[in-house]
Amino acid sequence: MQEMLKEKLWTYIVQNNADLMLNLQQDFSVTGYLEQKVFNVQPLASQLLAENKPGYIIEELCMEELTKDLRPSKFNYIHSVLEDEFGQNFLRIKESGLLTYEIVNLISESETVFETLGFTQVNEQYRMLRYAIAGTIRQYMESK
Repeated sequence: MQEMLKEKLWTYIVQNNADLMLNLQQDFSVTGYLEQKVFNVQPLASQLLAENKPGYIIEELCMEELTKDLRPSKFNYIHSVLEDEFGQNFLRIKESGLLTYEIVNLISESETVFETLGFTQVNEQYRMLRYAIAGTIRQYMESK
């Protein structure tokens, strides 16, 4: 089960947290990160096994716990704002093959906004946050 959880966690990170993926790869710490995260969820998995929960329930609850601190995804949020509000730029960047790297750069540029306004699953739908991120993206695009 541990290997399966590591694989699923890595897939989640690749799809939703490309900034974390790149940082882990750059630091050569992918394996250590995944092993530590899965190690930390082992008590939950053991408890659920002892309660005779089905495997798919154990997997789902463990993945929920493993990804709790990775949600919501800043990467997906900026991807969405960029695509919705800056369609032409989005397509140009995507066609250049630099979309992931530019979104990672935009996450860094937007960090102050995320910290100031907060970025949680509760407020990710707030218009003010979206407007502030769009403004940051606009400034970033104009500086290029």
